Amino acid sequence: MTTVRALLLTTLAALAPALSQAQSLDPAEILNPVPDSWPTYSGDYSGQRFSKLDQINQQNVSHLSLAWAQRVVSGSRGPQGAPAVNIGGEGTAEINNPANIRGAILQVDGVLYLAAPDNAWALDAHDGHEIWHYFWKTKGGTHIGNRGLGMWHDRVYMETPDNYLICLDARTGKEIWHKEIASFNLQYFSTMAPIVIGNHLIIGTGDDLDEPGYVQAMDPETGDLQWRFYTVPMKKGDPGLDTWLNVDAASHGGGNVWVPGSYDPETHLYIFGTGNPSAAYTSQKRGPGLNLYTCALVAVNVDTGKMAWYYQTSPHDTHDYDSAQTPILVDAMFNGKPRKLVLTAARNGYFFVADRTTGEHLLTSKISDTVNWAGPIDKEGHPARIPAKDFDLAGALVSPANQGTVNWMPPAYSPDTGLFYVQTTDSYAMYYLTTTDPRGSMGLGGKDEQSLGSMGSYMVAIDYKTGKIAWQHRYPGVANYGVQNGPLTTAGKLLFAGDPSGNLVAYDSAKGTPLWHSRVGVSNAPETYMLDGHQYILVGAGDMVYAFRLN
Repeated sequence: MTTVRALLLTTLAALAPALSQAQSLDPAEILNPVPDSWPTYSGDYSGQRFSKLDQINQQNVSHLSLAWAQRVVSGSRGPQGAPAVNIGGEGTAEINNPANIRGAILQVDGVLYLAAPDNAWALDAHDGHEIWHYFWKTKGGTHIGNRGLGMWHDRVYMETPDNYLICLDARTGKEIWHKEIASFNLQYFSTMAPIVIGNHLIIGTGDDLDEPGYVQAMDPETGDLQWRFYTVPMKKGDPGLDTWLNVDAASHGGGNVWVPGSYDPETHLYIFGTGNPSAAYTSQKRGPGLNLYTCALVAVNVDTGKMAWYYQTSPHDTHDYDSAQTPILVDAMFNGKPRKLVLTAARNGYFFVADRTTGEHLLTSKISDTVNWAGPIDKEGHPARIPAKDFDLAGALVSPANQGTVNWMPPAYSPDTGLFYVQTTDSYAMYYLTTTDPRGSMGLGGKDEQSLGSMGSYMVAIDYKTGKIAWQHRYPGVANYGVQNGPLTTAGKLLFAGDPSGNLVAYDSAKGTPLWHSRVGVSNAPETYMLDGHQYILVGAGDMVYAFRLN
């Protein structure tokens, strides 16, 4: 046994120099990534989460088996035998909760890059062994999750819960620089996976208090600010101010950008979703208007940060129905004509299609039969809010509950089937108004929510041309909210996703028939890559990473 271990260590040592020399990503490669990589949050800029790989397909997926598994250990002290941990940070606290891999894992040149709050790792994609580990000593803050890393040439980037952007050497994991990106004292917290577009590093933040949302571009080499776009009006004369009570309400109006968007290289537009207005539930101090540009799709020029268009999915939201989901960009036929489309399923229970060059609304449809907070669709495609479903002293029965029909987890799209895939939950809650006093109703305050449980959770396929559900697979059980992790589609006519029981499941992407499963406890959206002639299916499961391939 000792001889075998010594031989393995010798082999890994021989591989290390080759890996350290190869770890680099030209940002131009993200425009048309090769199938053997996963270089950005969604695999490419379209948000489709579709892979052209087809070695694993409907005929042989039943032979899929575990290739390797690796546990990652958070904190400043790694496991015995692992490389020494690189340590940084502006704080002194060490929050050593077990790692929970919820975001994207990058795969570039045979190396996997992944993150959890305050932690980043590089693993060898061949066998999962740890190459390096970086740990950030924090000031504190909301450690709700981390949605992944970004990469530019030989550097990787991570946001921290206490609002720093960190630049690491991709070969060694050693820190090159860090920059503050939001105020910790204003209760911002940062979880978004940075998106690299050319020489722009796009980042966003979250906040559950009464502060303005914004997205900003940084210089990937220096970390210097290039531009910042506020999602709410900040001063007199700003567009959209007339949809708020006054400047003070608008400039503290939320609309945070905490999930990565998608990019259209033809128009140079970065298209993303914005979060709920603030105060989230008691809208009196916001005024009766639309509260732009919260709960909306927004397109900005990636070079200037100037807004090109917007489309609001929940005007004057009163239920915390963030529209921060990653949109999907599709070139396809619509009403008999080729169109450049953007597709999104919103937390409020509706699916939307718009023209991604102009923001023109094309389609709205309901994706859950239980949704009751809105009435008929208005002439601009917006769900018409029912005021009686706002929070009330006597209580209001509302569907979906606060966490939405969908949440932030990424959807997927297959150009082979023309279907949009997303995981949904039918849920109800009673909402009670508790105060309208600004001292108690700011942020997420002013209400009490009593969950009444779930009517079920589903994997759903939507025909983007009609907005109708093509098929849906109901998960076993009832109270299944929180299981959504996001799907993956492939040219092998397969759809991969986690289910409430912890299974990684492969479905027939056209019909929804389950074809294979493995119970590993999925915590992020599956991905795929090709390495040494083998296609791998990769998934995170808490503090574990699992890679599957054909046996």
